[in-house]
Amino acid sequence: MTLDIWHPDCWTLAVTEDRDGGLLGHGVYSIDGAATGRFTVYGETTDAVERLIAAIQDSPLTDSVWETDPLHTTGETVPGSASRAIVVRYAIENSINDALVSRGFIPDEPVRMCGGREYWTVIAETDRETLGERLDAVRAEKDAEIRIEDIAIPHGGSGVLPTADLSGRQREVFDLARRRNYYAWPREVSATELAEELDVAKATLLEHLRKAEAKLLGHE
Repeated sequence: MTLDIWHPDCWTLAVTEDRDGGLLGHGVYSIDGAATGRFTVYGETTDAVERLIAAIQDSPLTDSVWETDPLHTTGETVPGSASRAIVVRYAIENSINDALVSRGFIPDEPVRMCGGREYWTVIAETDRETLGERLDAVRAEKDAEIRIEDIAIPHGGSGVLPTADLSGRQREVFDLARRRNYYAWPREVSATELAEELDVAKATLLEHLRKAEAKLLGHE
């Protein structure tokens, strides 16, 4: 699932809120009592990237910032036309990483930070009730806002959110969207393309998806 997160005293949210570009987080580690993380800073231009790095260096929420060889990043596709690799040291109590990982939310790809929000793609093995309890615990511990943005399930239909409660048409539409990576970031297919493949109106497809997602998330 992808979690849309805001939490207080977070430098990544502060520096990206009103600026072009963003960050990819490749891992946060506790070293000598502080959080140390590897990040890729990206933007459409070199100037945008440099301005964002300057904001990180000037932030009262960061202790130190240094650049590293971009060859040492993990090779993921980076949005934008320009990027730089950095390492940032900051107060560990301002990181939400341990609060998530300790409750079974395992990062499955780099964390995206843009527009003053963090987007965590995580794997979790639990039922819906326990999932809600664990997210509530993270919210309470970090005073965080957390919303489930996207969801995917194993092909076998088991996992956190089973599709047994979906109608046949809802399951067909949802499974197609998942297989075509509609829920990936960035999306690999549009709602219009899915609608054309199923020979239905775009509005009809979106309504099936909305109802399926609401059932899977326990909202209906």
